[in-house]
Amino acid sequence: MIPTASGLDELRDALRRFAADRDWDQFHSPKNLAMALSVEASELLEHFQWLTEAESNNISPEARHAVGLEAADVLLYLIRLSDKLEINLITAAQEKMRLNAEKYPAEKARGSNKKYDEL
Repeated sequence: MIPTASGLDELRDALRRFAADRDWDQFHSPKNLAMALSVEASELLEHFQWLTEAESNNISPEARHAVGLEAADVLLYLIRLSDKLEINLITAAQEKMRLNAEKYPAEKARGSNKKYDEL
């Protein structure tokens, strides 16, 4: 299920206010936001480093909470970056899903981890 535009718009507006209240807009260039997004994604990944597949599927409630906070950081930076570049994330996600459906037709991709050009 894709989030509603209104939910993302509310987060975008809250992020705008948060940055404005702290005079941080001056630091929120697309480059800086993309870099921050990458750092946060790495912090998310760190929670799974060295875990087995089974362990990664059964993390503790405390770890799940910490992962949720890191995932939130990723989402918030992505929304802020998209706002700065005037990208509608809902529209972009819908387009990407359509393109992925063309590249990975279910009848060819089901159960396979091959890249689209190897199907």
